[in-house]
Amino acid sequence: MKTFHLTQSSMTENLGVEPSAVAVGFFDGVHKGHQRVIETAQREAKEKGLKSAVMSFDPHPSVVLKKGKVHARYITPLPEKEKILKKMGIDYFFVITFNQELAQLAPQTFVDHFFVNLQIRHVVAGFDFSYGHKGRGSMETLPDHARGRLTHTIISKVEEDEEKISSTRIRQLLDHGYVEEAESLLGRPFSVVGDVKGTNEVQDYSLVNLDIDSDFYPLKMGVYAVKISCDDQWFSGIASVLREQENPSLNVYLFDGKRELYGTTVRVDFHRFIREEQTFERTEDLKAQIEKDASHTREFFRID
Repeated sequence: MKTFHLTQSSMTENLGVEPSAVAVGFFDGVHKGHQRVIETAQREAKEKGLKSAVMSFDPHPSVVLKKGKVHARYITPLPEKEKILKKMGIDYFFVITFNQELAQLAPQTFVDHFFVNLQIRHVVAGFDFSYGHKGRGSMETLPDHARGRLTHTIISKVEEDEEKISSTRIRQLLDHGYVEEAESLLGRPFSVVGDVKGTNEVQDYSLVNLDIDSDFYPLKMGVYAVKISCDDQWFSGIASVLREQENPSLNVYLFDGKRELYGTTVRVDFHRFIREEQTFERTEDLKAQIEKDASHTREFFRID
Protein backbone atom coordinates (compact mmCIF):
# COMPACT_ATOMS: atom_id res chain seq x y z
CA MET A 1 0.00 0.00 0.00
CA LYS A 2 1.27 3.46 -0.92
CA THR A 3 0.41 6.32 1.44
CA PHE A 4 0.21 9.92 0.20
CA HIS A 5 0.05 12.90 2.58
CA LEU A 6 -1.59 15.68 0.61
CA THR A 7 -2.58 19.33 0.85
CA GLN A 8 -4.30 21.53 -1.70
CA SER A 9 -0.94 22.97 -2.78
CA SER A 10 0.60 19.50 -3.23
CA MET A 11 -2.09 18.61 -5.75
CA THR A 12 -0.06 20.37 -8.46
CA GLU A 13 2.47 17.53 -8.27
CA ASN A 14 2.33 14.45 -10.50
CA LEU A 15 1.91 11.60 -8.02
CA GLY A 16 1.95 8.90 -10.67
CA VAL A 17 -1.18 7.17 -9.36
CA GLU A 18 -3.33 4.92 -11.51
CA PRO A 19 -7.13 5.32 -11.76
CA SER A 20 -8.89 4.08 -8.63
CA ALA A 21 -12.13 3.50 -6.79
CA VAL A 22 -11.95 5.31 -3.44
CA ALA A 23 -13.69 4.98 -0.10
CA VAL A 24 -13.81 8.43 1.48
CA GLY A 25 -14.46 9.44 5.10
CA PHE A 26 -12.66 10.09 8.36
CA PHE A 27 -12.94 6.41 9.36
CA ASP A 28 -11.94 6.70 13.05
CA GLY A 29 -12.08 3.16 14.34
CA VAL A 30 -12.36 1.55 10.90
CA HIS A 31 -15.41 -0.16 12.43
CA LYS A 32 -17.89 -2.48 10.70
CA GLY A 33 -19.74 0.44 9.12
CA HIS A 34 -16.49 1.84 7.72
CA GLN A 35 -15.50 -1.62 6.56
CA ARG A 36 -18.71 -1.81 4.51
CA VAL A 37 -17.71 1.40 2.71
CA ILE A 38 -14.11 0.27 2.15
CA GLU A 39 -15.03 -3.25 1.00
CA THR A 40 -17.54 -1.78 -1.45
CA ALA A 41 -14.77 0.38 -2.94
CA GLN A 42 -12.57 -2.70 -3.22
CA ARG A 43 -15.33 -4.58 -5.02
CA GLU A 44 -15.95 -1.67 -7.40
CA ALA A 45 -12.22 -1.46 -8.09
CA LYS A 46 -12.04 -5.15 -8.97
CA GLU A 47 -15.11 -5.01 -11.21
CA LYS A 48 -13.89 -1.89 -13.03
CA GLY A 49 -10.22 -2.84 -13.29
CA LEU A 50 -9.12 -0.02 -10.99
CA LYS A 51 -6.82 0.35 -8.00
CA SER A 52 -8.50 0.38 -4.58
CA ALA A 53 -8.05 3.48 -2.45
CA VAL A 54 -9.09 5.09 0.83
CA MET A 55 -9.20 8.84 1.39
CA SER A 56 -9.14 10.18 4.94
CA PHE A 57 -8.27 13.42 6.72
CA ASP A 58 -5.79 14.45 9.41
CA PRO A 59 -6.23 15.87 11.97
CA HIS A 60 -9.88 15.55 12.93
CA PRO A 61 -11.88 18.58 11.71
CA SER A 62 -12.68 19.51 15.34
CA VAL A 63 -9.02 20.43 15.84
CA VAL A 64 -9.34 23.11 13.16
CA LEU A 65 -12.97 24.17 13.36
CA LYS A 66 -13.50 24.41 17.12
CA LYS A 67 -12.36 27.49 18.99
CA GLY A 68 -9.53 27.00 21.42
CA LYS A 69 -6.87 24.31 21.53
CA VAL A 70 -8.26 20.84 20.95
CA HIS A 71 -6.28 17.63 21.38
CA ALA A 72 -8.23 15.02 19.48
CA ARG A 73 -8.21 11.47 20.81
CA TYR A 74 -8.77 8.66 18.31
CA ILE A 75 -10.03 5.09 18.44
CA THR A 76 -7.47 4.50 15.70
CA PRO A 77 -4.77 7.18 15.42
CA LEU A 78 -3.42 7.60 11.91
CA PRO A 79 -0.59 5.01 12.14
CA GLU A 80 -3.09 2.40 13.38
CA LYS A 81 -5.56 3.28 10.64
CA GLU A 82 -2.79 2.84 8.10
CA LYS A 83 -1.90 -0.62 9.44
CA ILE A 84 -5.51 -1.79 9.29
CA LEU A 85 -5.97 -0.57 5.71
CA LYS A 86 -2.75 -2.21 4.62
CA LYS A 87 -3.95 -5.49 6.13
CA MET A 88 -7.24 -5.10 4.23
CA GLY A 89 -5.30 -4.98 0.96
CA ILE A 90 -5.83 -1.34 -0.06
CA ASP A 91 -3.56 -0.06 -2.86
CA TYR A 92 -3.55 3.71 -2.12
CA PHE A 93 -4.12 5.63 1.10
CA PHE A 94 -4.70 9.35 0.52
CA VAL A 95 -4.35 11.39 3.74
CA ILE A 96 -5.63 14.93 3.22
CA THR A 97 -4.38 17.56 5.67
CA PHE A 98 -7.42 19.21 7.24
CA ASN A 99 -6.63 22.87 7.75
CA GLN A 100 -8.35 26.22 7.33
CA GLU A 101 -7.51 26.22 3.64
CA LEU A 102 -9.31 22.91 3.15
CA ALA A 103 -12.23 24.01 5.34
CA GLN A 104 -12.81 27.02 3.07
CA LEU A 105 -12.62 25.06 -0.17
CA ALA A 106 -15.69 25.20 -2.43
CA PRO A 107 -17.30 21.79 -3.06
CA GLN A 108 -16.53 21.99 -6.79
CA THR A 109 -12.87 22.75 -6.09
CA PHE A 110 -12.68 19.85 -3.65
CA VAL A 111 -13.96 17.42 -6.29
CA ASP A 112 -11.64 18.84 -8.96
CA HIS A 113 -8.55 18.76 -6.76
CA PHE A 114 -8.98 15.65 -4.63
CA PHE A 115 -11.06 13.34 -6.83
CA VAL A 116 -10.42 14.23 -10.46
CA ASN A 117 -6.74 15.18 -10.11
CA LEU A 118 -6.07 11.94 -8.23
CA GLN A 119 -7.46 9.89 -11.13
CA ILE A 120 -10.41 8.71 -9.05
CA ARG A 121 -13.07 7.10 -11.22
CA HIS A 122 -15.53 5.91 -8.58
CA VAL A 123 -16.31 7.31 -5.12
CA VAL A 124 -17.87 5.27 -2.29
CA ALA A 125 -19.02 7.02 0.90
CA GLY A 126 -21.63 6.88 3.62
CA PHE A 127 -24.97 8.60 3.17
CA ASP A 128 -23.92 11.35 5.58
CA PHE A 129 -20.54 12.21 4.05
CA SER A 130 -20.07 15.89 3.18
CA TYR A 131 -17.29 17.91 1.60
CA GLY A 132 -16.37 21.49 0.84
CA HIS A 133 -16.99 24.72 2.75
CA LYS A 134 -19.48 24.18 5.59
CA GLY A 135 -20.21 20.69 4.25
CA ARG A 136 -22.21 22.08 1.34
CA GLY A 137 -21.18 19.19 -0.87
CA SER A 138 -22.80 15.80 -0.29
CA MET A 139 -23.23 12.48 -2.03
CA GLU A 140 -26.44 13.90 -3.51
CA THR A 141 -24.60 16.85 -5.08
CA LEU A 142 -21.56 14.82 -6.20
CA PRO A 143 -22.95 14.02 -9.69
CA ASP A 144 -23.28 17.75 -10.41
CA HIS A 145 -19.72 18.43 -9.26
CA ALA A 146 -18.37 15.31 -10.97
CA ARG A 147 -19.68 16.41 -14.40
CA GLY A 148 -19.57 12.88 -15.76
CA ARG A 149 -15.94 12.33 -14.81
CA LEU A 150 -16.64 9.76 -12.09
CA THR A 151 -19.42 7.58 -10.70
CA HIS A 152 -20.37 6.95 -7.11
CA THR A 153 -22.00 4.57 -4.62
CA ILE A 154 -23.84 5.68 -1.46
CA ILE A 155 -23.70 3.34 1.53
CA SER A 156 -26.77 3.46 3.74
CA LYS A 157 -26.70 3.27 7.52
CA VAL A 158 -25.06 0.12 8.93
CA GLU A 159 -26.71 -1.05 12.16
CA GLU A 160 -26.18 -3.53 14.95
CA ASP A 161 -28.91 -4.13 17.54
CA GLU A 162 -31.13 -1.68 15.63
CA GLU A 163 -28.71 1.21 16.22
CA LYS A 164 -26.23 2.82 13.85
CA ILE A 165 -22.65 1.63 14.17
CA SER A 166 -20.67 4.82 14.67
CA SER A 167 -17.42 6.08 16.17
CA THR A 168 -19.45 8.13 18.65
CA ARG A 169 -21.27 5.01 19.84
CA ILE A 170 -17.97 3.17 20.30
CA ARG A 171 -16.46 6.06 22.29
CA GLN A 172 -19.49 6.03 24.58
CA LEU A 173 -18.95 2.31 25.18
CA LEU A 174 -15.27 2.89 25.98
CA ASP A 175 -16.24 5.64 28.42
CA HIS A 176 -18.06 2.97 30.45
CA GLY A 177 -15.47 0.22 30.00
CA TYR A 178 -17.73 -1.83 27.72
CA VAL A 179 -14.85 -3.20 25.67
CA GLU A 180 -16.67 -6.41 24.65
CA GLU A 181 -19.49 -4.40 23.10
CA ALA A 182 -16.96 -2.10 21.42
CA GLU A 183 -15.18 -5.15 19.99
CA SER A 184 -18.46 -6.32 18.47
CA LEU A 185 -18.83 -3.00 16.60
CA LEU A 186 -15.16 -2.74 15.62
CA GLY A 187 -14.84 -6.33 14.46
CA ARG A 188 -11.66 -6.63 16.56
CA PRO A 189 -10.62 -5.75 20.14
CA PHE A 190 -10.05 -2.12 21.07
CA SER A 191 -6.29 -1.69 21.37
CA VAL A 192 -3.66 0.87 22.31
CA VAL A 193 0.08 1.09 21.70
CA GLY A 194 2.58 2.07 24.37
CA ASP A 195 6.24 2.09 25.38
CA VAL A 196 7.43 -0.15 28.21
CA LYS A 197 8.94 2.21 30.78
CA GLY A 198 9.41 -0.22 33.62
CA THR A 199 9.27 -3.90 34.56
CA ASN A 200 9.20 -5.75 37.86
CA GLU A 201 8.34 -9.11 39.36
CA VAL A 202 5.23 -9.29 41.56
CA GLN A 203 4.32 -12.69 42.95
CA ASP A 204 4.36 -15.01 39.91
CA TYR A 205 3.74 -12.22 37.42
CA SER A 206 5.78 -9.86 35.30
CA LEU A 207 4.59 -6.33 36.04
CA VAL A 208 4.97 -4.10 32.98
CA ASN A 209 4.42 -0.34 33.15
CA LEU A 210 3.42 1.34 29.89
CA ASP A 211 3.16 4.94 28.77
CA ILE A 212 0.35 5.11 26.22
CA ASP A 213 0.40 7.37 23.16
CA SER A 214 -1.84 10.29 24.10
CA ASP A 215 -3.54 10.19 20.66
CA PHE A 216 -5.49 7.08 21.71
CA TYR A 217 -8.98 7.50 23.07
CA PRO A 218 -8.84 7.01 26.88
CA LEU A 219 -10.58 4.05 28.48
CA LYS A 220 -12.53 4.18 31.70
CA MET A 221 -10.20 3.66 34.66
CA GLY A 222 -10.31 0.13 36.02
CA VAL A 223 -8.97 -3.39 35.57
CA TYR A 224 -9.25 -5.32 32.31
CA ALA A 225 -8.46 -8.74 30.86
CA VAL A 226 -5.92 -8.09 28.11
CA LYS A 227 -3.50 -9.61 25.66
CA ILE A 228 -0.32 -7.78 24.72
CA SER A 229 1.76 -8.24 21.59
CA CYS A 230 5.51 -7.74 21.15
CA ASP A 231 7.54 -8.97 18.17
CA ASP A 232 4.62 -11.11 16.95
CA GLN A 233 4.32 -12.86 20.33
CA TRP A 234 1.14 -12.64 22.43
CA PHE A 235 0.94 -12.70 26.24
CA SER A 236 -2.16 -12.77 28.46
CA GLY A 237 -2.61 -10.69 31.56
CA ILE A 238 -4.58 -8.14 33.56
CA ALA A 239 -4.21 -4.41 32.99
CA SER A 240 -4.97 -1.52 35.30
CA VAL A 241 -5.83 1.74 33.55
CA LEU A 242 -4.30 4.13 36.05
CA ARG A 243 -5.42 7.56 34.97
CA GLU A 244 -7.14 9.51 32.26
CA GLN A 245 -4.88 12.45 31.46
CA GLU A 246 -2.57 13.81 28.76
CA ASN A 247 -0.25 10.80 29.00
CA PRO A 248 -2.26 7.84 30.34
CA SER A 249 -0.43 4.80 31.67
CA LEU A 250 -1.10 1.12 32.26
CA ASN A 251 0.17 -1.51 34.65
CA VAL A 252 -0.04 -4.96 33.10
CA TYR A 253 0.46 -8.18 35.06
CA LEU A 254 1.51 -10.92 32.62
CA PHE A 255 0.78 -14.60 33.29
CA ASP A 256 3.47 -16.02 31.02
CA GLY A 257 6.48 -15.78 33.32
CA LYS A 258 9.33 -13.30 33.24
CA ARG A 259 9.51 -11.27 30.03
CA GLU A 260 12.27 -8.88 28.97
CA LEU A 261 10.11 -6.13 27.52
CA TYR A 262 11.81 -3.01 28.90
CA GLY A 263 12.31 -0.40 26.19
CA THR A 264 10.04 -2.11 23.69
CA THR A 265 6.79 -0.91 22.14
CA VAL A 266 3.80 -3.19 22.64
CA ARG A 267 0.16 -3.41 21.62
CA VAL A 268 -2.52 -4.03 24.25
CA ASP A 269 -5.86 -5.60 23.25
CA PHE A 270 -8.69 -5.09 25.78
CA HIS A 271 -11.08 -8.03 26.01
CA ARG A 272 -13.15 -7.59 29.20
CA PHE A 273 -13.71 -5.08 31.98
CA ILE A 274 -13.17 -6.85 35.32
CA ARG A 275 -13.71 -4.24 38.02
CA GLU A 276 -13.43 -0.61 39.08
CA GLU A 277 -10.06 0.72 40.19
CA GLN A 278 -9.46 0.37 43.95
CA THR A 279 -6.92 1.66 46.47
CA PHE A 280 -5.32 -0.85 48.88
CA GLU A 281 -3.67 0.22 52.10
CA ARG A 282 -2.11 -3.19 52.75
CA THR A 283 0.17 -5.03 50.31
CA GLU A 284 -1.49 -8.31 51.31
CA ASP A 285 -4.87 -7.02 50.19
CA LEU A 286 -3.46 -5.91 46.83
CA LYS A 287 -1.86 -9.31 46.27
CA ALA A 288 -5.10 -11.08 47.14
CA GLN A 289 -7.03 -8.91 44.70
CA ILE A 290 -4.47 -9.55 41.96
CA GLU A 291 -5.03 -13.28 42.46
CA LYS A 292 -8.80 -12.83 42.15
CA ASP A 293 -8.39 -10.73 38.99
CA ALA A 294 -5.97 -13.26 37.54
CA SER A 295 -8.34 -16.15 38.27
CA HIS A 296 -11.21 -14.29 36.58
CA THR A 297 -9.04 -13.49 33.54
CA ARG A 298 -7.63 -17.02 33.21
CA GLU A 299 -11.16 -18.35 33.22
CA PHE A 300 -12.20 -15.83 30.56
CA PHE A 301 -9.24 -16.75 28.33
CA ARG A 302 -9.61 -20.44 29.22
CA ILE A 303 -6.04 -20.61 30.49
CA ASP A 304 -5.15 -23.48 32.80
